[in-house]
Formats: sequence, structure tokens, C-alpha cells
Amino acid sequence: MIKDKFSRRTVLGGMAAAGLSGFAGSARAAMPSLPSSPVRLSVVDVAGTLALTRPAFDAYVKQHPQLVSHIEYSKAPAPELPGKLKAEQAAHRLDIDLVLTGIDALSAGLKQDIWLPLFPQYAGALPNPSEIYQPHALQMQSFAQGHALEVVFCPAGPLIEYNPELVKKVPTTTADVLAWAKANPKKFIYARPENSGPARIFMMGLPYLLGDTNPRDPRKGWDKTWAYLAELGKTVEYYPSGTGAVMQELGSGLRAMTPTQTGWDINPRALGVVPASVEVAKFDNQIIVCDAQYMAVPKDIKPEKLAVVLDLMKFMLQPAQQAVTYDEGYFYPGPAVKNVPLSMAPKSSQEVIAKFGRPWYDQMIATAPTYMPLNADDLVYALGRWDQQIGVITAS
Repeated sequence: MIKDKFSRRTVLGGMAAAGLSGFAGSARAAMPSLPSSPVRLSVVDVAGTLALTRPAFDAYVKQHPQLVSHIEYSKAPAPELPGKLKAEQAAHRLDIDLVLTGIDALSAGLKQDIWLPLFPQYAGALPNPSEIYQPHALQMQSFAQGHALEVVFCPAGPLIEYNPELVKKVPTTTADVLAWAKANPKKFIYARPENSGPARIFMMGLPYLLGDTNPRDPRKGWDKTWAYLAELGKTVEYYPSGTGAVMQELGSGLRAMTPTQTGWDINPRALGVVPASVEVAKFDNQIIVCDAQYMAVPKDIKPEKLAVVLDLMKFMLQPAQQAVTYDEGYFYPGPAVKNVPLSMAPKSSQEVIAKFGRPWYDQMIATAPTYMPLNADDLVYALGRWDQQIGVITAS
């Protein structure tokens, strides 16, 4: 069940009419020509997307040597990239051709106007979103406002991950979580939401779980959520800069409980960062806030590179390439497009999901009320308010 201000019919109808919702009045751009000799591309990952997609990128290079001679990969913190791109564009010295991003840097980039509009300007070079994406992923594509293409999708959570050796009573409500955190100071942990998927999903899921007046409005509708996060903060020793550090502390036994989502449960256990014995609890009134990662193109990209990047993006959304995004469960399930079952994934991925996945995840995904994240402007506000109001509250 999808709960949002847009129904699926509204989203599909808008996309069918305009290539993507909200861009009916924009003119199509002339399609850039493919280069006469191969180009080098620079891809920056601010969301961990390469863990899911690197084999597909490598396949493109192998299959298209006449277009790409080499792809240089790099990683950067999501909060820092939009400012870096804005400065490069102002100086006309852009050295990044494609960005792999979550909704955090995507939102900030939309606000700063650094992303190249893709729809309907370049719709002729790209797949039609309304034809390829599964329904919830299609709604997540509308989040990009025509300025990016979704490459992986996750009906995420929030869920609560805990060490059963340290947590004897399984929490199933937000009140349970807060009571446990107060009784066990400094044992609950989560990362700064601006650079952590599970933390963002937790923050955006709380208004639904707590029954706030308007879960879509962090300015005026989150009174219960901001108060809850402030109380919870009094039990938290510090907020790491990313989820990886959270999992390391959970795995070491230094911390005992953290908000999580499906992939961040499966993958660290598969990698041995977190013991396989660590458990996950869902809430009695469980909901799902969806998550996704995107391919975005910075403005001012050279035309010959743009032609190749558009072709590369189209390639990444083919079912065979989407199947590799099951990976080791990092963004479970992973594929954003329709008709990519686990049976299409590499054997290694199937084995990891069989061993470290949780059978009840698929049932939860199919039955829990499902919501979209905040829109870009509201998310930027919520992340900023968390930094200013919650991030400074810690256990003494």
C-alpha cells in the first residue's frame, strides 16, 4: 500500500504526458553526438552505490571500448559534494561526469541547481521511467524531479538492530526503544542523518510511528519527532559521520542497538563486520520509508561525454545489469526495474541472501504501509534542523 500525496495513477499519468512529472513545459535538447574516439569518464560515488553497480560499469567499458577508454572512480562524503560541484561549475572547471548519490546529496544538489535536467530534455536517449520501474521505485524516481535516474531501490525500514546478548527484551515500539536507551546510556547509536541512509530513514519514519500531525512537514508537523529525538539524544554518546562506523561499534560490542534498514542488516553480517547472531526487530505498527540511489549528471558536462554518459545510464537499467545490484544484500533487494527476480542474480548473491537474509523481510515489504521520503526541499530542512538542534545533544 502506497501512502503519499501522489497516487500511482497520478505519477504514471504525469510521466506519460511529460516524460517525467513536473517538466511538461521544458523543451527537449538536441541529442549530443557520440564521440569519434573513446573518452575517459570520472564517476564519484557519495552513497556506496559502486558496491552494487561496479560490475555493471565494468561490463559497459568492456562492451563499448569505442566509447569509453577508462572510468576513474572516486568516493566523497555526501555533504561535501554539492558545494564542490557548485564551485567547479562557477569556475568552468568541471572534472566530474557522473555522480552516484542517495537522496541526501541529490536533494542538496536540486536546491543548489547543480544537476543537468534529463527529462524531458534527453528523454529520447533514456528509458521511459513509467515503462521500466517497479511501482514503488517509480514513485522514488519522481523524487529526482527529472534531474537524475534511479539506479537501485530499497524499501528500507526503519527497523531496530540489536545484539541479543546485550538486549534481553526485544523492543517493538518507539517507547520501548527510548526506555531501553535511557536504561542503558551510551549503548544506543546512530549516525548523522545527512550521511547515513539508516539514520535518515529512522528520522523520516518516526513521524509515522509516533503519530505526528503531518509526517510530510518537518517544519510544523513533527513536534513529537523532534521531542523524541531530543530525549533519545540524551542517551547517545556521539553521532558518527557514517553508518560504517556505527556497524563497527555494534559489531565490537561497544554499542548494543541502532536503527537499521534491510540492506544494512544483511550486508555487514555477510561481511563479518557484525556477528551473524545480531537480530532485527520490526515495530508493532511497522511502516516502510523507501530509499533509493541515483545517477545524476552535473551541469556543464562536455557534450561528447554527455552522449556516452546517457548511453551508460541506459545500459545500467537493463535487467541483466540490474540483477547484479542484489550484490551481498547491501541495498536489499536492489533492482529498481521490473522483472528482475533474485534468480537472475549472480550465484554468490543468491547464496548471501539465502544465508543472511531474513524470510520475513519480503512479507514486510509486501504488506507494510509504504511511504516516500520527504521531498527535496523539506529533506534539506530536516537534515539541517537535525544538525542544529539534535546533533548537539549527547549523553554526558
